[in-house]
Amino acid sequence: MAQNRPHSLFPTDTAVDELLQLKTFEDRFDVKDFVSSLSERLIAQSKDDAGPFDPKPFIRNFEGAVDKLLAIRRDLQKHTEGMEVSVRDAERDYSKRMSELNSGFESVGKSFSSMETKIGEVGRTAIRIGEQLESIHQSRQRAQAAYDLIDYYNQFAKGDVTKLEALRKERGKEREGREKVAIICRRLSALAKEVDVSGAEKTRENIERYCEKFEKDILRLFDRSYRKGEPKMMAHCAQILLDFNGGNSCIQIYVNQHEFFISASSIEPSSLETEEIWKSISSPTSPPPRTEPSLSLLLQKIRATVTEESQIVQAVFPNPMQVLQVFLQRVFAQLIQRQLEILLDQASNLSSLAFLRMLHLCHMQISRLVDDLKGYDFSSPTAVLGKPPTTAVSSGPGNLSGVLETAMEELFIPYTEGTRWLDRESKSLHELYAGFLIRFSRYHVTHKTTKTDGLMNRFMNQISTSTSSVTSNVANAVQGNTTTAQAAAAFMKVTGLGTSGGSQMDQKRQSDAVIEDPVREVDGRLTIGAAETMLKWHAEAVGRCVELSASGDVGKNAFALLRVISETLGRSYIETAIDSAVYRLESRDPKLEPDLSPLQVVKTIDFVCHLWQQYVNTAILPLAGSGVTVRREMVVYNNSVVNRVETSMDTLVQKAIDVVLAWLASQLAKQKRNDFRPRNDDMTFARASTEPCTASCDMLVKVKDAARESLTGKNQETFLTEIGVSFQSMLLEHLKKFSVSALGGLMLTKDLAMYQDAMSKYNIPIINERFEFIRQLGNLFVVQPTTLKSYISDSILNRVDPILLRPYLAQRSDWAQISAGWEGAPLGSAASTDDGVLSGAQGLRERLGAGLGSIMRELENFRSSMDDEYSPQPPMSADAFQKARTSYPIPSTSFNTLIRG
Repeated sequence: MAQNRPHSLFPTDTAVDELLQLKTFEDRFDVKDFVSSLSERLIAQSKDDAGPFDPKPFIRNFEGAVDKLLAIRRDLQKHTEGMEVSVRDAERDYSKRMSELNSGFESVGKSFSSMETKIGEVGRTAIRIGEQLESIHQSRQRAQAAYDLIDYYNQFAKGDVTKLEALRKERGKEREGREKVAIICRRLSALAKEVDVSGAEKTRENIERYCEKFEKDILRLFDRSYRKGEPKMMAHCAQILLDFNGGNSCIQIYVNQHEFFISASSIEPSSLETEEIWKSISSPTSPPPRTEPSLSLLLQKIRATVTEESQIVQAVFPNPMQVLQVFLQRVFAQLIQRQLEILLDQASNLSSLAFLRMLHLCHMQISRLVDDLKGYDFSSPTAVLGKPPTTAVSSGPGNLSGVLETAMEELFIPYTEGTRWLDRESKSLHELYAGFLIRFSRYHVTHKTTKTDGLMNRFMNQISTSTSSVTSNVANAVQGNTTTAQAAAAFMKVTGLGTSGGSQMDQKRQSDAVIEDPVREVDGRLTIGAAETMLKWHAEAVGRCVELSASGDVGKNAFALLRVISETLGRSYIETAIDSAVYRLESRDPKLEPDLSPLQVVKTIDFVCHLWQQYVNTAILPLAGSGVTVRREMVVYNNSVVNRVETSMDTLVQKAIDVVLAWLASQLAKQKRNDFRPRNDDMTFARASTEPCTASCDMLVKVKDAARESLTGKNQETFLTEIGVSFQSMLLEHLKKFSVSALGGLMLTKDLAMYQDAMSKYNIPIINERFEFIRQLGNLFVVQPTTLKSYISDSILNRVDPILLRPYLAQRSDWAQISAGWEGAPLGSAASTDDGVLSGAQGLRERLGAGLGSIMRELENFRSSMDDEYSPQPPMSADAFQKARTSYPIPSTSFNTLIRG
C-alpha cells in the first residue's frame, strides 16, 4: 500500500526536503529532533496566525515527508541487495583463489622435502667419505710415525744420531725441531723398553744417553732464559720438557732456584726475645696476642710473591696449576714450617699457656693465608693431541684448595693429632686455676683444724695431671711475681704434691715461704670477680677449641673443657667455700651466740652460679651443634654439677637453721622456774621481759638481718619461715613446762608480745598467724577464771582440740580451784555453780582414783624432773609438729631453688 500511494498534491518545503536526505540518517539520529525540525516553520506560522488552529498544513507536511521517507527506503533496499550480490561473488572468487594457493604451497612443500631428503643422503655420504679419509690419514700418520721411529731406532742401533740432530738444529725451525725431537725421544724410550732382541741393550743405552743429553740441553736453555728474563723461551722449553717427560725437572729447577727460597730466612729465636709479645703471652691476665710480627712479615712476603709468581707461571708453563702447587708446597714445607717450629719452641719454653696462645695465633694467621691463596686457583690449558695423558695436568677449580688444605693439615698434625692439643689445654687450665686458687685454698685449709683431707681432696684431684709442672709454671701462669711463687711452694707443701724425697733444706725453705707470705681473710672470700676471671680464661680456651678442633670434634672437645671448669669452679671453688662455711658453723662453741657470717657466701654463690650457667648456655652448649648425643651428655653433666652445688647449699642453710634453733633452745632452757611466778615486788614488774626472751628476740632480729643480707626472694622467705615455724613449735613446748601465776601471766604476755613483735619484722603471713596464736594462747594465763571458757570460744583457740589446750591450762596456778568446772563439760559451756565444780571434782577422782591435790603434786614433781633433764633438742620433733599442725599446717621447706632462684 505504501508503494501504490499517490504522490502528494502539495509540494513540500525546501528545508524539509533537505532533511529528507540519506545523509541525515547516516550520523547520530534523534527522532524527536527530526520531527520538531519538520514542523518548526509550521509551528511558527501557527503562532503568528490569530485564528483557530488549522491542522491541514501539518497533515500535508507530514504526508509529504512520509512519502519521501518511503522512497528513500526503497532506494536503500535496492542498493543493499546489489551489494549483497557483489559480496557473494567476491567470496566465491576468494575461496577459489585460496584453494589454488593451497595447492601451490603443498606442491612447493613436497618439492622442498624431496630436496632435503636428497641433500641428507649426500651429506651422509660425505660424512662417511670424510670418516674414511680421516681413518686413512691417521693410519698413514701412524705408519709414517712408526716408519720414522723404526728408522731412528735403527740409527741409534748403529750409533748414528745425525738425522735426529739435523732435525733438532734445522735452521729457522729450531723450535719446531726441538718439539719433534722431544716427542721422538719419548717414544724411542718407550720402544727401547719393549724390544728384546740381540743388541737391544746397547741401543737402549744409546737412546737413554741421548735423552739425558737432550734433557740437560733444554734445562740449560731454560735456566739461561730464566736468568735473562725471557719468558717466551722459558715457555718453549717448558712445553718441550712437558712433552718429553711431564716437565717435572723443569718445575723443580724453577722452584729450587727461585730467589724467594734462597733469600728468605726465618727469624732466629734470639731475635724473638726482644719483641713485646713474648713479655705478656704467658700472663693469663693479658689479652692473647692477635699477631706475631715475624710470622706476619713472612706471610705478607708470601702473599706478594705468590701474586707475582702466579702471573709468571701462567705465562711460562703449559701446566701452571701444577707448578703453583709445587711452589706452594715448598713454601709451606720449608719456610712456614720452620718459622712455626721456632715460634712454638720459644713459646713452649715459657709456659703451656704461651704455647697454646702461639699455636692458636699461628693457626689463625696461616688459615687466613690459605683462604687468600685459594683465590689463585685456575685451570690449565687442555692437552694437545699427541701428548701423553699422564703428562697433561688438567687442574680444575678445587685442586689448589685441596693441596693448601693438606699442606696446612700437615703443618699442625704434630700438635693437634689425637688428644695432644686437648690434653695440653686441660693441663694449662689446671695450672692456671691451681695458681689462681692457691691463696684461697691455703686460707680454707689453715682455718680448718679438722676434715682437711676431705676439703682438699677435690682440689688435689684437679691438678694431679699437672703435678710435675705446677711448681715451675704456676708463677708464670698467673703473674710471675715472687709472692705467687712462694704461694705455689707453700701450696705444694700443704697439699703434699711436692716430691716426698725432698731435702730438709727444701722443706725448710717452703715453711719459711709460708711464714713470710701469710694468708688473710680476703684471700678466702668467694668473689664474683674471681669467677669472672676463671670463666674468662676458660672462654679463651674454648675459642682455641673452636679454631683448632676438626669440625666434627668441636662439641666433644668443648665437653671436655666444660668438665674442667665445672670441676674447678664447682668443686674446688664453690664447694670448698661451702664446706668451710659449714665447718665454721659446726665448730663454733654452742655456748656462744651463733655467727651467721658464713651464710653470706650463699648470695655470692647465687650470683656466681647464675654467671656460670649463663656462660654454659651461651658459649658451651651451642658448640654441640646438631650432635644430639653430645648435647644431651653436656646437659646431664652440667645438671649433675649444679645439683651437687645445690645440695651443698641446702646443707649449709640447714646447718645455719639448726645452729640458730639450737641456740634458741638453749636460751629457752635458761628460763627460771619462778620467772612466771614472781614475788609481789616492784623489781619484778620493772622488767620488760625475761632474760631468755630478750636474748632470743635479739637473736631473731639478727637472723632476719643476716637473711636479708645473704638470701634473696623465695630463698629468704623459706629460710625465715623455717626459723619462725620451728621457734613457734619450741614455744608451744616451752609453755607446757612452767607454772604461771596471775602476776606471772603478765610477765608471760610481755614475753610473748616481744616474741610476736620480733617475728612480725619477718613480714611473713604464716609466721604472723602462728605468733598471733601464741599470743592468744598466752592470754589463757591472764584471763579471769569466770571468762576463760567464753574467751576460748570467742578467740582463734576455738579451732584447737580442747584436749591439746589442757596442758597449758594446767600450768595456771589456780588450776586446782577451777579445774573442777572443766571436768566433763565443753569449753564453751557455762558451769559455774558449786554443784558443777563439786561434781567435776568427784568425776575426776572416780576416773583417776586419786584426789585433785595428789594429782597436782605428781604433776609438779614431773615438771621438776623435766626441768632438770631438759637440754637443747632438735626443735622439729614429731610430737611438737603434730600438735602445732592441728590448726596451722607447717609448709615443707626446701632450698633446692637457691641457685635457680
